Amino acid sequence: MLPWLAQPGDPGRIHAEGRAARVALEEAREQVAAFFGARPREVIFTSGGTESVNTAIFGAAARASSNGPDGVHIVTTAVEHSAVLEAANRAGRVTMAGVDVLGRYDAATVLAGIGPGTGLVSVQSANHEVGTVQPAADVVAGARERGVLTHVDACAAAGHLPVDFAALGADLCSVTAHKLGGPRGIGALLVRRGLRLPPFLLGGAQERARRAGIENVAAAVGFAAAVADLMGPPRGLEAEADTARLLTDRLLVEAPKLVDGLVIFGDPADRLPHLVCFGVEGLEAEPVLLGLDQHGVAVHSGSSCSSETFEPSPVLSAMGVDADHSLRISVGWSSTADDVDSALEALPAVISRLRRLATG
Repeated sequence: MLPWLAQPGDPGRIHAEGRAARVALEEAREQVAAFFGARPREVIFTSGGTESVNTAIFGAAARASSNGPDGVHIVTTAVEHSAVLEAANRAGRVTMAGVDVLGRYDAATVLAGIGPGTGLVSVQSANHEVGTVQPAADVVAGARERGVLTHVDACAAAGHLPVDFAALGADLCSVTAHKLGGPRGIGALLVRRGLRLPPFLLGGAQERARRAGIENVAAAVGFAAAVADLMGPPRGLEAEADTARLLTDRLLVEAPKLVDGLVIFGDPADRLPHLVCFGVEGLEAEPVLLGLDQHGVAVHSGSSCSSETFEPSPVLSAMGVDADHSLRISVGWSSTADDVDSALEALPAVISRLRRLATG
C-alpha cells in the first residue's frame, strides 16, 4: 500500500499518474474478484462492509419501489448485523425470521416470509457474534425460484470460510477487508452481472457510475494483497482456517473447565473457525473485558459494531439466551498457541476476582 499512499494519481484522469492508479485499481479488482468467485465487473469497491450492506439494501429497495404505495417489503432474520437491520427498517416494511438456540435461521421459515410485494431477501452467511454458519445458499435458491432479489452478508465469513459468489447464486453479496487481515476502510459489494441498482452515493461516475467518490487505490491494493495471501502458500484460506479452529477448539474445551458458569453460545461445530462466544454467569461484560485487557488479552462482547453501548445483544436475545453477559473471543492470522495460553490463564483469574468483589 505504501507507494499508493504517496502517489497522488486519480484513477479517473488520463495523465501518467492517473493511468498508473487506474491500472493498480483494476488489478486489485481482478484479484478480489478471483478470490470471491466473481467477475471483475461485478466488484464495486466501497468504504467497508457497512456501506456495502447499505448500498445493497437501499439500492434493492429503490429498484422495487414501484411495487405499490405500502413501500418495499424486505425479508431478513433476527440475527443480522445492525447494518442490515437498521437499513432494512428504514428502507421498507420488514418481515423478520426467528432463529433457534444456536442462532441459526431456518431457510423454509425465511422463505415463508416472501409475499407478492417482497423486493429483497437479505441473510447472513455466518453470524458475526456467535459464529454459527447459516443456510444462506438454501435461502438464495428458494428466493430465486420465487423471482425475488437476494443479498448475502458475507462480511463475517469472508476470509475464514470459502465465499464463491458464482456458486452461491445471490444477486448481491457484501464483503469487507479488515475481517480477513486487509486494511480498514475498504470493502466491496458483489453485484450479479446484468443487475442494475441505483447508486447509494451520488456525485460522480466512479466505479462505472455505481458508486460516486474518488477511489481509495491504496486500500484496494491492500485488500487485494490480503486475499492474494489467502489464495495459496504459505498460508492459504484452508490452512489458516484449520489453524484458527485448533486455537478456538482449545478455548471451547478448556475455558468451561476453568470457569464455573461459563456456557458456550452458538454452534460449537458448524461455526466460523476463528470465533467463539461464551456466556459469563452473573457478571457484566465491561469489567471482564477491562480485567482481561489488564492482563494483555484483548477480547470483545456482543457485536463488533455495537459493543460501545454495552446494550444487551440483539443476537443473543433472538436466540433466547442470556443477552447481558457475553464474551466474544476471536483469533486472527497472527494469533498463536501462546496467545490462547495467556487467555486461558487470565480468564479464570479475572472472573474469580470480579465474583469475589461482587459478593463482598
